[in-house]
Parts: sequence; C-alpha cells; structure tokens
Amino acid sequence: MARFFIDRPVFAWVIALFVIVFGGVAITQLPVAQYPSVAPPSIVVQTAYPGALAQTLEDSVLSVIEREMNGSPGLIYMESVAQADGSGSITLSFEPGTDPDLAQVDVQNRLSRATPRLPQAVTQQGVRVDKSRSNFLLFTILSSENPAYDPVALGDYAARNVVPELQRVPGVGQVQLFGTERAMRIWIDPAKLVGYKLSTADVNAAIQAQNAQVASGTIGDRPNVPGQPIFATVVVDGQLKTVEQFGNIVLRANADGSTVRLKDVARVELGAQAYATQARLNGKASTGIGVQLSPSGNAMATAKAVKERLDELSRYFPQGVKATIPYDSSKFVDISIKQVVETLIEAVILVFLVMYLFLQNIRYTIIPTLVVPVSLLGTFAVLLGLGFSINVLTMFGMVLVIGIVVDDAIVVI
Repeated sequence: MARFFIDRPVFAWVIALFVIVFGGVAITQLPVAQYPSVAPPSIVVQTAYPGALAQTLEDSVLSVIEREMNGSPGLIYMESVAQADGSGSITLSFEPGTDPDLAQVDVQNRLSRATPRLPQAVTQQGVRVDKSRSNFLLFTILSSENPAYDPVALGDYAARNVVPELQRVPGVGQVQLFGTERAMRIWIDPAKLVGYKLSTADVNAAIQAQNAQVASGTIGDRPNVPGQPIFATVVVDGQLKTVEQFGNIVLRANADGSTVRLKDVARVELGAQAYATQARLNGKASTGIGVQLSPSGNAMATAKAVKERLDELSRYFPQGVKATIPYDSSKFVDISIKQVVETLIEAVILVFLVMYLFLQNIRYTIIPTLVVPVSLLGTFAVLLGLGFSINVLTMFGMVLVIGIVVDDAIVVI
C-alpha cells in the first residue's frame, strides 16, 4: 500500500485534499457537548394531581399510564416516581439507536388512550411528554435588589418573559424554571366550612361556575328585523382577576336573602403557584432557569446564543433585576478544544524542528508536518460518519493520538 502511493504522488495529494475538505466540513457539522450521549434515549411523562397522596397518584394515574405504555416499540424498561406533593413522572427507556422523536410520538399516542381514564383534576393540569436530558448546559439566575420583586414576582416575570425567549434559541432542547409563577391561593378554614354546613366540593363547584369565560354572543345579528342598522357583540367579564372578586364568590344563597361568600370561609390571596422549589444566589432568594441542550445541538454556539439573548432581554428588565450565569458547562468544552489546538501546534513545531535538525532536508521535514493535520481532519470526518460528537472524551483521545501520529510520521520518513 505504501509503495502504491509513493509511486503515485499526485493521486496521494488528491486523496489528502479530499480528506482535508471532508474533515473541514465535518467540523462545522459535528455537535459539540460536554459529554457523549451514551445513555439510551428516554421519554419522560410528567403528571400532577394536586392534593393527592403518593399512593393515590400511583393507583389512579401512574399505573393507568404504565399499562398503556407496555408494548411500545423498542421499550426496555420504565420507572415511575410518585411524590408526596401530588407530582409524578414515568421515565421510559428505549433501546440504543431508537429515534427519540418517533418514540415521543408513540408515547403521546398511547397516552391519549389512557387520558379518558385519568381523574379530571389531572387532565385539567395537563400531562407533559418530553425527551429526557440528563445534564444542563447552563444555569441563569434572576436576582433583584428591588424590594418589589420578591422570588414569586421574579418567577412570574421569568415564566412570562424570559423562559419563552430562551426556548426559541436554536440548539436549546428544554428550559426549566426553578421558581414559581403567581397564582390565586384560597386557604379554606375547615371550622368555618363546617359551621356553614359546606364542603370543599361546594367551594370547587362555586369557583368553577362563577369563574368561567363564556361565549355571550351578539345582539341584533342576522337574521335581524327590517330597519335595524347595527348589531353589537355582548362582552361578559366572566373570569375573575382580583382577590376581591374571588372573595365575593357566592357559595350559598339563603331564602332570607343572605349569602355565604368565599371570603367568609377562606383566606384569599395572590401568592405562589407552588412552594416546593427555591433558588438562592449567594444566600439571596432568587429564581433559577436551567437550559438543556438538544440532542443535536452545538454546546458552544447554543451557549453563546443564550448569552446574547439574555443580554438583549436584560435591557428590558425591571429596575434592580439582573441575570447572572453561575454555571456554564460550555466553558469545559471550550478549554478542551483549546488544549487540543495548543497540543497540535506544539506537536507540529516539534516535528518540524526534530526532522529538520536531524535530517537537514526540507522535503523530508514538510511531509510529516503535513501528515499530522491531515490525519486529524480525517478523524473528524470519521466521527461525523459514526454519529459521534466533539466532547471532552473525544478531545482527550485526540490529544493522545497526536503523539502516535507524530511518531508514525517520523518512523515512515
């Protein structure tokens, strides 16, 4: 094989040029991540049953979904977790090589068969189906020096204005909010409820009936009477917005004209939607946002795009609110790539000096000097063909192989 290329130098140069071109194109197409994707693809089904015990959640929700998931193509095993706060999840692991997009579609279709048998409270909260990702690309923390923006206000602002913007950044797979939005909280006093001979079911029914958006129709629409020149749309303010409006919800109307209202049996306030998660930055209450990379995303480019988007959004933050990035995994990938480049440059310089000092022939010196980068570029083309990514492990292997390539080039000469 060596004699074949030695006798045909032009053919060897053409192949080397093709290797350089393919390797250069592969570098731009390879995904960049901190670690390689070695775990089997997983799909996570997340549910919420407010107020339910873990055993109730397992019996009435998770087990129903699990029975429908059996028989999914490529499914290896599944794991369910029921929390005491009413939240639960089912993690479905599939065989390596399974397309996660197709697996997610199949899980969604099977979930639709189980949805009619789930409790109404669960379907109202919604059941989420996401592709599982084990590590985070970066974390950004929203903190405020303005007393008007407590963690609840920061979480509500982040959920409405920051999280949707980050989800649209190319390369971002999922954005998780480590905080809470605002919600209307109704704290029922059991003693007062019993005193008025009411139940929590009566309270729920009254809230659902008097806090509903209805289609009220129009007045004077066609077919109308002759001579009627206009028609008007009826606007009904059905959904309640303030604490006072919720407090005035009528639970029971008595025959003597008196009424029992929600504020008579409960404390109504605008608070947090959930109290299970808290984030702190330097001991100060804040709101965290975790950004996860998509399976085919480029860690370096995605992290840069996320930072640029945060810089754009920070110009419109309320006074005293700022965004900080305390954790960024792309820095480790950046350092690894720089180390490889430095090692490559040092290896090429050493090869050039050793060959020229000992052989005193510029032709014999240039050949091994060119062999090293050509071989490494060919490696990137192979990585792309095998579905690998640029990560700390492949970069470590690249550093090790540079020494072998240098030694082989010297021995061949």
